[in-house]
Amino acid sequence: MPSDPRWFQIVFLVSFLSFGVWFRGFQIGPAQLAATYAGGLLAQAFFLKRLGLERHGYKSAVVTCTGLCLLLRVEHWWLAFLLAAAAMSSKFLLRVRGRHLYNPANFGVVVGLLSGAAWVSPGQWGHDVILAGWVALLGAAVVQRALRQDVSWAFIGCYLGLCALRVLWLGQRSAVLGHRLEDGGLLLFTFFMISDPMTIPSRRPARLLFAALTALLAFTIQFKLFRTNALFYALFLLTPASLLFDRFAGELEYRWRTPSLGGPHEKPDPAGGALGAPA
Repeated sequence: MPSDPRWFQIVFLVSFLSFGVWFRGFQIGPAQLAATYAGGLLAQAFFLKRLGLERHGYKSAVVTCTGLCLLLRVEHWWLAFLLAAAAMSSKFLLRVRGRHLYNPANFGVVVGLLSGAAWVSPGQWGHDVILAGWVALLGAAVVQRALRQDVSWAFIGCYLGLCALRVLWLGQRSAVLGHRLEDGGLLLFTFFMISDPMTIPSRRPARLLFAALTALLAFTIQFKLFRTNALFYALFLLTPASLLFDRFAGELEYRWRTPSLGGPHEKPDPAGGALGAPA
């Protein structure tokens, strides 16, 4: 079995996308699909050549582009191209202490939402318990291989806990909470976005606090400010705080794969977290 968890991410996300297109009627045409992958991969290739870096990181680009295809809908194919290119460009242009600042898919989604010409369609998933269960199961397998399963479980536990308290406070039926468990978008965010090991705190206590704060901010944005897509805005706003967590708690260097170790690993990084070339 491949040791790089991004291979698992690609297989799982492409499977979800294929399922959605063929069985859920996702409103995404061939033009948006082609434009998204073209924009992301061309941006990755451009910066690798421009900066004279080794030709790697294309797996991450495919993961990002597939995530954008799953989550984002646009009015024009060229906007899909630009958003994917912007998402991948953010890895090279928005960097602090040798690491990219934002999860590229999160960056692309938020930029798209702010443009006013793109949107996230939560209704496309339906409330399919079986689909949600598969997303959770496969997502858990991926983040476990990436050494970051704790942040996923901490986030979804805190977020659903807050939602449960709201249901009790308002005297709503338990089915209201159940619908959130069946939200494919929430589970994709939990297992494939907030768990990105390159953009979250490296120490476990800091990760757990980061997850709880993200859940609290997302809950506040959605139910107090009454804004949709709260998950993506919350992560976008709090991601820079991960640098502060690492600064005070100490940073561990994360590598997707090292031949000698055969898989993802981490080690103390006394030099301040320089992770080398973008991956």
